[in-house]
Amino acid sequence: MTIFTRERGKLDAVAKGVRRMRSHLAGRLELANECAFLMHRGRTLDVIVSAETLSAPWPTLVEPDRYAVVSLMAETIDAFCEPELALPEVYDLLARAIGSIAACADPRSLLPRFSLRLLDMLGLAPPLDCCVHCGCALPGSAWLDAEAGGFTDGVCRERWRDLSELTAEDLVNLRALAVPKGSGPAAALHATPAAAHAIAELVAHHLGRRPKAVAYLGGLGA
Repeated sequence: MTIFTRERGKLDAVAKGVRRMRSHLAGRLELANECAFLMHRGRTLDVIVSAETLSAPWPTLVEPDRYAVVSLMAETIDAFCEPELALPEVYDLLARAIGSIAACADPRSLLPRFSLRLLDMLGLAPPLDCCVHCGCALPGSAWLDAEAGGFTDGVCRERWRDLSELTAEDLVNLRALAVPKGSGPAAALHATPAAAHAIAELVAHHLGRRPKAVAYLGGLGA
């Protein structure tokens, strides 16, 4: 299994005998459960010796929308993060997101902010105040150029192909989504449709593909 830890980042580990009915690990190693692990290093994989449950949102996450959103978050972090690289800020972001999903009636609405904050923590966030091509300040509106990793103004847009437009309201929303938690009333939790689309396109660009869980989430309907 793959686990994401505060101290060591992403780890591949083996839980021997976990599928046995009497295994002391059974029920603890569910998707999104937070545990304190006792492990020892094997030749190729760490071996989980014991796990103490710290939080177990799994019973709530089995609802299809919540399961799909958590799966998408987990897949995105798995794809972006290198093994054995501690990223405590990303760990805290994921832990908070899982807690919010378990209590939220519309878990999909939490994805854009999570994704944008993740890109920022990984050093991949797009500049939100200037054109990605010329560096000039963005006017009242902008256009998404996902292949360039950001947004462009009207002048540079003329040199490129057709791009998705974002209004001034969308840009304000994007900047508010990027504000860290606890940084004041300027932070936003929910994205406009155009902002959500732009963030999803930027994630796909940096990954080089769309996460597989996106198709599953889309299959659940609007």
